[in-house]
Amino acid sequence: MNKNLTVHVAVGVLLNDNREVLIALRPVESHQGGLWEFPGGKVEAGESVQQALNREFEEELGINVQACTPLIQISHEYSDKSVVLDVRRIEKYSGIAKGREGQAIEWRALSDLRAADFPKANERIITALNLL
Repeated sequence: MNKNLTVHVAVGVLLNDNREVLIALRPVESHQGGLWEFPGGKVEAGESVQQALNREFEEELGINVQACTPLIQISHEYSDKSVVLDVRRIEKYSGIAKGREGQAIEWRALSDLRAADFPKANERIITALNLL
């Protein structure tokens, strides 16, 4: 991979009434594979963060995002690439989450989120969620 490559990623944080957050298991063959993540994906050329989040949540989870607000933006350098995570808190949605691409998903209590289970760039998301 090109070390100078920066990937812009739209990330959605979906909390339920029990203070559990929806997370998904990254495919083993992907970057940071085998770790849990907050759902989302790359922002494509000409696409807004909101549009990318809508597209990714529909494709990956069968969820239609109807309203979201910015939570945090994170820049992180891995050994092989850089990422910019635009993290949104999903306020309103429709549908029932299911792993439409074969990925495991689960609702995990905020108190049970462990940074070691996630890519390094996600640590600050966990910190932000614990402040909610």
